[in-house]
Amino acid sequence: MTSLVAVAHGSRDPRSAASIHALLDVVRSLRPELDVRGAFLDLCAPRLSDVLRGPAVVVPLLLGKAFHARVDVPAAVAEARVPAVVSDVLGPDPRLESAALRRLSEAGVSFGDRSLGVVLAGAGSSHEPANEAVARVARRWARESGWAGVEAAFASIASPAVPEAVERLKARGATRIAVASWFLAPGLLPDKVASLAGDAVVARPLGDDVEVAQLVLDRYDEALARQTVAA
Repeated sequence: MTSLVAVAHGSRDPRSAASIHALLDVVRSLRPELDVRGAFLDLCAPRLSDVLRGPAVVVPLLLGKAFHARVDVPAAVAEARVPAVVSDVLGPDPRLESAALRRLSEAGVSFGDRSLGVVLAGAGSSHEPANEAVARVARRWARESGWAGVEAAFASIASPAVPEAVERLKARGATRIAVASWFLAPGLLPDKVASLAGDAVVARPLGDDVEVAQLVLDRYDEALARQTVAA
């Protein structure tokens, strides 16, 4: 059977790798017969070249198609020199939104609260379509949630930053703020978001959500099907 090799960005923060491994444990529980391996692009082990040892589908554990997805992952796969195909990244997909909303609910946030403004916080990218994908989610939530408003914000590179998004929401009448996480795992950037959010409620990253795990498997299946058709 073709292995599933899930590759995340990587972080010096041990919570990040632990969160990725927890997600992959859920993936394994959903499909016990599948060989599921985890790897990282940078900053922690194992690297992709350490675990790519035969036919595999590499699933980037990335929420959008920014630099890592477009450049780093294909380069790392090419360097490994093994028969492998790269799947699509995880986003966009409604299941990511569902997971982020569940994390908000766990933090005590409810739909229809007109006093509440929500910041949807992501990493930020120099690749504008990746930022726009997060902004589209925020606009959809703003239409459907019943909150005072929803604003996308970014931890680096892109704007607005979290404080600016908070001020926009307060200008619309929000008296309380919650921050939804558009991050897969804890680390430097989610911590930066939390530090900038003041006394806001901050939801935890998507992590080991079961729908995210199913999405990883779906990306694997889709890539394997394309490979079979091409052959």
